[in-house]
Parts: sequence; structure tokens; C-alpha cells
Amino acid sequence: MPQIELAYGSGSVAFAFDEDRYQVLRSDDRQDKPLTDVQIGEAMDLPFESAPLEEILSAGEPVLIVVSDATRATGSAQIVNLLVRRIIQNGIEPQNIAIIFSTGIHRAVSSDEKRDLLTPFIFQRIKTIDHDAHDPSKLVVVGETRYGTPVEVNRALQEFPQVILTGAIGFHYFAGFTGGRKSICPGLASAQTIKATHMLALDFETGGRRAGVGTGLLDGNAVHEACESIGEMINPSFGINSVVDELGRPVRVLAGHWRGAHRAACQEYLATHSVSIENKREVVVASCGGFPYDINLIQAHKALDMAAQACNEGGTIVLLAECREGFGRNDFLKWFDEENSSCLAGRLRRAYEVNGQTAWALLTKAERYRVLLLSTLPDQDVKQMRMTPVHSLDEVLAQLDPAAHGYILPRGAACLPVNAD
Repeated sequence: MPQIELAYGSGSVAFAFDEDRYQVLRSDDRQDKPLTDVQIGEAMDLPFESAPLEEILSAGEPVLIVVSDATRATGSAQIVNLLVRRIIQNGIEPQNIAIIFSTGIHRAVSSDEKRDLLTPFIFQRIKTIDHDAHDPSKLVVVGETRYGTPVEVNRALQEFPQVILTGAIGFHYFAGFTGGRKSICPGLASAQTIKATHMLALDFETGGRRAGVGTGLLDGNAVHEACESIGEMINPSFGINSVVDELGRPVRVLAGHWRGAHRAACQEYLATHSVSIENKREVVVASCGGFPYDINLIQAHKALDMAAQACNEGGTIVLLAECREGFGRNDFLKWFDEENSSCLAGRLRRAYEVNGQTAWALLTKAERYRVLLLSTLPDQDVKQMRMTPVHSLDEVLAQLDPAAHGYILPRGAACLPVNAD
């Protein structure tokens, strides 16, 4: 019987399966090799819908580089190292370069994480800036949303004449895709601005998801369009979009105009990371892809959302998510005090919070499917979220119908099952 290693935290869990009953779903990029420094440099030399960096930057002009936080694998260590060297070669002194981490409402990035994200060489030589979505002293108003809500972002975005975005392309369950404009909003926006854009994902009249909002969708996606409009207020100088492999190494880089290059990278990602399935099945076994994709439950939910695309209504989803940092928010569990997802939606209608929406999305799946969660979370907390805690795959197998057919998603967050019909 074949066996597959499913990533779990920094390690893996072996899962033996019957090939006649289980199909492994993978994206088309498995054979892609990690890019060399030369290949990444070539991608910067041939920007999409943009002049080369050398024509954009001027000697002595301060540059701000936006980098994702520790909940994302973006290949930033390699990319930022090369980018900083290129900027310096363009006549800009290291003291005129700064790196800011687009944490949104996530926790701050630790010093050790900064070294990993940037390499020790860059961390020691280039100033870093921490974003705090709740600190008014670090924020500035740059405009209004179409609904009249003030748009607040980190003031560094205005203080530096040149802003370069870096980040990885991936699926997002309501913004469509990660990367690009998300480095600005939610990455460097205030908590209030993040709230104003993210609440557009819900239709408060129906109590469900707003039409046009979903995984892999950009056109007509209200959340994407709102975040992109905030990006336009900043109009970054350049963007570098990466696609990474299961070890977080860049296998594709598309650089250029912050919006145009991002959209092109998203289209390519959708084509290479969608997998056609003839029908949904009774069981889906999904790994988030290991750390950092399963760093906490809020991040792990993205893989659960993908698994739901391939599972029969009322079927079983097995989710492997270590959650070494718990839920991702200390107050996340409070949302599951509600009787059901409908009541939770009503609570969000009365007092919306960003992470309440993630809780609602998770609860709707826990109601539609039997979710077995292999994690380090306390059993009682898992049960409160309407999921079933399990402690080994042997325990999982004991709960599955031996005649059931299913799918296996080794990188749940990076593989979108699409019904062929």
C-alpha cells in the first residue's frame, strides 16, 4: 500500500492509502526547480508593465521595501537580499533603505523571525519598521473608501518616495488571492480600515457570502477591489510577486507594475494550481502544507476551505494543522459561543470584527461536514468549534468508512479543486 508524507508543523505524518479509493490532488508546479539568484535577477530585468528599477530609482532617494510577516512563506530571504543589493548598486546608501513588515492585525514579527525572513546579513544592515494597526501615531489618512470611510495606512508609505512591494501569490478564500495590494491593505492599514474592507466579504441581508467574493476571484470581488483602490492611493513604485514550493523556495517570480504584475501572476497561479475533479468525494484528507501555513488556526482555515471544494455535503474532512501558536488571536474562541453560524452572522451584523468572519467561515464548514482536526489545540476548544479532535492518523482511519472514496491534498492551501462539470 502506498504511503504519503503529509506536512505537519516542521515535520510530517505518514498516511498509507489505497490507490483504488484515494486520489492525490497536486498542482502543476511540483517539478519546478527553485530559482537561482541569476534567474530572479532576470525577472527583475524584464518587468511586466513597468520600467526597470534602475529607471525608477534615483541616487540618494529613500526606498521602503514591504515584506510579509512570519505567517507567509514568500522566499523573502533570497528575494530581498538580491533586491537590496540592486538598490545599493543604483546609488542608494543602506541608511536610505528601510524594510517594513506588513503584519495587518497579526502580532509583531520577532527578531529571530526577521533574521529568517531577511537573512542575518540584511537584518544587521538595513533598518526595519514594525507596523501596528492600532497605534494612531504610526498612521496617516490618505483618502476615503467609496463608502466614505477614512483610509488610514502606516505613515512610512508617505514618508518614503519609493515603495517596493514583495510577497507571494496564493489563494485567499475571500480576497481571491494573496500578495500585491494586500501588502498595503490589510498589511499596512489601520484596524478600522481593515475592518471596512473585510466586511465587504459578507452580505448582511442574506447572512452569507457576498456575490463575487471567493477563492481565485478578482473581477467583481468587492474585497479585492476595495484593497486595490487603497493601493492606488499609495501607487507603489514596483512589485515583486513570488510563487514558492513546499519548502518556501521561489520557483517563479513576476516583477513589475504593482497592480499589473500581480494580476498576471494571479492568472498564472490559478492556471497552475487548480486541479480538475470529476466529482466530489466522501472523504478529503488535507494538510495545510506544514509551517507556516499551519502556524495557527486562522491560517489553517484556508486549507479547510480548499478541502471543502472537494468534499460531498455531509462528508468527512481530515485537517492536519499543528497550530503551534494556537488560534492566532486570543479572543478567537469567543465567536463559537453562538448556537450556530446563522446566529454568528447576526452577531457580526451587529458588531463586526475581522476574525469573527473567519470564525463564521469555519463554523459554516463544521456544520456542513464532519471535520476531524489533528492539531495541538486542546480537545475541549476543538469541540467548541464543532470539530472532532483526533491525535493520530490511526485514530482517523478508525473513524472512516473503509469503503469510502476520497482525495488527499498534500498542500491544501495551494491547490484549488475545481469540479469538471
